[in-house]
Amino acid sequence: MATLVLTAVGTAIGGPIGAALGAAIGQTVDRAFLSPGGGRQGPRLSDLRVQTSSYGAPIAKVFGTMRVAGCVIWSTDLIETRGQAGGGKGQPSVTTYSYAASFAVALSARPIQGVGRIWADGKLLRGAAGDWKSATGYRLHRGGEDQPPDPLIASLEAAAPAHRGIAYAVFENLQLADFGNRIPSLTFEVVADEVAPSIGDVARALAPEVIAGPGPTQPVPGFAATGDSAAAALSTLASLGGAWLVPEGRSMRIADRLPAATMLDADTDVAESRRPIETVPRTLALSYYDPARDYQIGVQQARRGGGGWREETVALPMVLSATAARGAVEAALRRAERDRVTRRVTLDATSIGVAPGAAVRLPAVPGVWRVTRASVEAFRVTLDLSPGERDAPAAVVADPGRGAAAPDVVIGATNLIAVELPGLDERLAAEASLTVFAAGGDAGWRQASVLFSRDAGASWEAVGTTAAPAVMGALANDMPLVPGVLEDRVSAMEVALLHDAMTLQSATPAARDRGANLALVGDELIQFGEAVQVAPCRWRLSRLWRARRGTPAAAHGAGARFVLVERDAMLTIPLAGAVAGSAVQVLASGVGDVAGPVAASATVTGMSIAPPSPVRLRGVRQADGTAMLSWTRRSRSGWYWRDGGDAPLGEEAERYLVTIEEGDGARRFVTGIPRLTVAIGGGPAVVSVRQQGTVAASAAATLTI
Repeated sequence: MATLVLTAVGTAIGGPIGAALGAAIGQTVDRAFLSPGGGRQGPRLSDLRVQTSSYGAPIAKVFGTMRVAGCVIWSTDLIETRGQAGGGKGQPSVTTYSYAASFAVALSARPIQGVGRIWADGKLLRGAAGDWKSATGYRLHRGGEDQPPDPLIASLEAAAPAHRGIAYAVFENLQLADFGNRIPSLTFEVVADEVAPSIGDVARALAPEVIAGPGPTQPVPGFAATGDSAAAALSTLASLGGAWLVPEGRSMRIADRLPAATMLDADTDVAESRRPIETVPRTLALSYYDPARDYQIGVQQARRGGGGWREETVALPMVLSATAARGAVEAALRRAERDRVTRRVTLDATSIGVAPGAAVRLPAVPGVWRVTRASVEAFRVTLDLSPGERDAPAAVVADPGRGAAAPDVVIGATNLIAVELPGLDERLAAEASLTVFAAGGDAGWRQASVLFSRDAGASWEAVGTTAAPAVMGALANDMPLVPGVLEDRVSAMEVALLHDAMTLQSATPAARDRGANLALVGDELIQFGEAVQVAPCRWRLSRLWRARRGTPAAAHGAGARFVLVERDAMLTIPLAGAVAGSAVQVLASGVGDVAGPVAASATVTGMSIAPPSPVRLRGVRQADGTAMLSWTRRSRSGWYWRDGGDAPLGEEAERYLVTIEEGDGARRFVTGIPRLTVAIGGGPAVVSVRQQGTVAASAAATLTI
C-alpha cells in the first residue's frame, strides 16, 4: 500500500479547530526534511516571555516585529564597586557597594534590522526614542554572516565566537542597583524585517528545501519560530489564515485557495461522517501578542449557539491586532463547526493521480470538497474530504483592552546644587560637610553617580549616587528683603520648578514648626505656609518664615536657586579638616547626561559646624572716649524653644572675637561675655563680632559707629 497522509494540526489545537485551520506537513516529508527526531514541539506563548540561560535552549527565528526574551549566552561575574557615603553632621561614614554585570543575550537565529524598546523586569530599560533609563554600555550584533566577535567578549575569552547568523545584544557594565543587584529579566522589541513579511515569505525562510511556491500573501506583523520543529512552526503559520499544506513534487506548498474542482462520477460511493455538535467548543478563545498592549498577551473569544458546553483556548504565538484576532477566532469557530461533517469516497485506479489539496465536487452533495488524505490499496483509491469553503475573517472591531504598559518617561539631564547647610537637627557636627541636591529635567530621572574634589580637580573621590530626586527650580520674580522680620506676611515668591511632576503643598504653622516646607532660596533658608500652583511648573509661595536656622536674610532676584530641603533628597559629603574659604567641586553623571557630567561648586564657610552669627549688635559712645558694645548670642542647638529660657550654649565655652577697625589699623579682643567696653577714637569705627565655637567661628555681625 502506498499512502500519503496529511495529518491534522494536532489534537492540542486540532480537536475543534484542526481541520478548520488546515493540515500540517505530511509525515514522510516532515521526517525527511524538517523534524528528524520524535516528540518535537512547536512555539508556545510562554517561550517568548521568560529570559533563559539554559545550555542548548532553542533560539527564536524572529520575523516582522516581535517582543522576545532571548537567551543569555555569555556573562561575567558581578562587578563590585565600593564607595563612601554619609559621615556628615557628626555621623559615621558608610561604605557603600554597587554592582554591575556584563552579559550577552541572543535574540534571533536569523539576521535582524534592529532593536527598539527594551524592558527589564517589565519596566522600560530603553525607551522608544532610544534613551536609556539605567546606566549601561550596549552593542547590537545584527546576525550577519560576516560579523566579528564582540570586543568585550574577545578581551575576556581566549576563543570568542562571532555567533554569525545569530543576532545578539551585549550589555557592558549594566548597573544593577535598580534590579536588586541581579541581572534582570530582559525582553526586546526586535525588528527583524523592515516591512511585515507574508506567510509565504516566512514559510520559505523556515524551510527553504521543502516549501515551494509563493504561498499566502497575508502579512505576518510578528512571529517567532521558537519550537524545535519547523513543521510545527509552519503549521502555526498555516493556521493564521486558515491555510493548509499540500505536496508539490518532492516539496510542499502552503495553499489558502482551492484549485479548480473536479466533478466525480454520479455512481461514486460516498460515505458521510458527522461528529456530534458537542465535539465543537461552545466558546473558543484565541491568545496572541497584542502590539497595542506592548506585546502583552491578549485574548479574543468567539461563541456559537446550540448545544455543547466545552470551552477551549488556542495559543497563537504571533503579533496580531485585537480586531484581526477577533476576526480570526470567529472564522475559526465557524470552520470548526462546519468541518465536523466529512466525506469519504472510493474510486477506481483511474483516480490515482488525485492528491491531497485537490478539490472535488460530489454528486447530489452541494459545495466544493478538499482532499485531506489519499490512499491506494488493491487498485482502489480512497479519498478523505473536508468542506473546501474558506471563510474570510469576520469584520468585527475588537477592543484590545487595557494593558499594564510601562511608562516611557524621558530622564533628562541632571541639575545639581552643592551647598554647605547649617545643622538641621539637634546633633552638633564635629566636622564640616557639603550637601548635594540633584534632580532631572524630566520626570524619569532617578539618580546620578557623584564625584567630588577638594584640590581644584587634581584628584576626585567617588561618593556613590545622589539621593532621591529633589524638588528644585528657580525664582521667577524678585523678592525684597524685609528688615527685622522673621514672619513675612507681605512678600510672596513665585517658583518655576524643573518639570510639572514636581509639586509643592501648603503646611500649617504646627507642621512648619516641625520642619515642613523648608527651602533654600539663594543662601537663605525659608519656610512657606501656602503653596498655590498658578501655571504648569509654576507655584506661588506665601506666609513665609525667613532666615531659618541662622541663615542670613537677603533680597533675592529672579533666577535665584530654589530647592526644597528634604532629608531623603540630601546626599551629605563629609569634609574632614576643611577650612573656611576652601573650594569643593562636585561632578554628577546620570543616564540622561549625554553631554557629559554636570558640575557644581561650593565654598566652605563653616556654617555646618559653626554657631550662627550674633545678633542685635549695638555700640554706644561714652563721654570718656570709650564705646559700650553688646550683642546677643545664638546657638546651633536648641532651636525648639521648649522651656522659655535661654538657648543652650552648644559649645565647650562661650567666647567671642571682637575686631575694631579704625583708619588703617585694627584691634582684636577676646571676651567670654556678650559685651565689651573699649577705648575708641573720634572717627568712624567698624565693629565685627564672631562667636568662637568648639570647631569653627561664626560669621561676623558688623556695625559702624
